Amino acid sequence: MRMAGCHTKFIFGDALSVQCGLTIGRADGICLDVYTNTEYALPNPSVAGRQRWMAVLARAQLAQLTALLADVPALPAHVVLRGPENGLVMLRGRAGGAGSRFNLGEMTVTRCAVRNADGFVGHAYIKGRERPLATLAAALDAALQDPTRHDDLQAAVIAPLAAAQAEARAAIARRAAATRVDFFTLSTMRS
Repeated sequence: MRMAGCHTKFIFGDALSVQCGLTIGRADGICLDVYTNTEYALPNPSVAGRQRWMAVLARAQLAQLTALLADVPALPAHVVLRGPENGLVMLRGRAGGAGSRFNLGEMTVTRCAVRNADGFVGHAYIKGRERPLATLAAALDAALQDPTRHDDLQAAVIAPLAAAQAEARAAIARRAAATRVDFFTLSTMRS
């Protein structure tokens, strides 16, 4: 694949491992070959599931979590690896939702990482400065990675939280829809 002036892009592999390559050539015959071997290049269902439950935990309130955890067996003991620490993240927006990006402002977040007694490592990023919530969310993330606890915690904690959050979003959307005004321009009135 080394030819002067070549610009070749190729992808090959099976469902679990993908080999990507790019050959960039110049007129003087010098080519640069770049290869990337990416494990699990296709969407991994376990990663998507973890992203979903971490998103639910990031939006949860401490009172909600403690109330739901009262009905399940105790979480395994954990050791704090990092934090909980407060920090700032830059929020970025897009003009009109699809235009160029701009810095909207900063938001306070709390992050935490724990390792439970079973060896699973959990992480959490929570908006605000609620350190106990970040620690509890990280402990839940670690416990949810354990196959023996996963289904029970999903059913008892994550599913009710996700349903409550979806209902809250729907209520906000209904209130916003009630105030919607449709403007008709002169050109649409003439046709």
